[in-house]
Amino acid sequence: MGYADGGHQALCHCVDCRKIGGANYSNNFVIPASQFNVTAGTPKEFSKTADSGKEITSCFCGDCGMEQPPSIRAGISCQRPCFLKTDSGVGTTLFRYGETFGGRDGMMVVKAGILDDVDVINSHKPGAELYAPERVKWVAQVEGTDDLEGMPQA
Repeated sequence: MGYADGGHQALCHCVDCRKIGGANYSNNFVIPASQFNVTAGTPKEFSKTADSGKEITSCFCGDCGMEQPPSIRAGISCQRPCFLKTDSGVGTTLFRYGETFGGRDGMMVVKAGILDDVDVINSHKPGAELYAPERVKWVAQVEGTDDLEGMPQA
């Protein structure tokens, strides 16, 4: 996966991303759906209204904590089991898609934390920080990123 392939990297500070990731923000690779496929397994999905007011669908391993999550191909693969399972049955989010990103055939939002290859994360710097006003006050802006108040405008 690379930016030459039309991808982007962004941090998101919205409440939803903080909650699904259990962290102060999420680090995301946003790549064209045409360059993304699940090569094994069938992720389960959970749709809801995002902070943007538009529908977002989270895709996660249905066998959370017991089996390997679906192998994800975006020039990278995930080999780690999911350890988080909530009361709703939704496990660790692997990737998302939604109206803001052009639906299932638009862009896929892959959670950087699921990647085994830390070099992929280290070699790409986020270009934007979404929902920047919601950033935890003691977390500094990444130098050189664009601070956006919400989602980028299409």
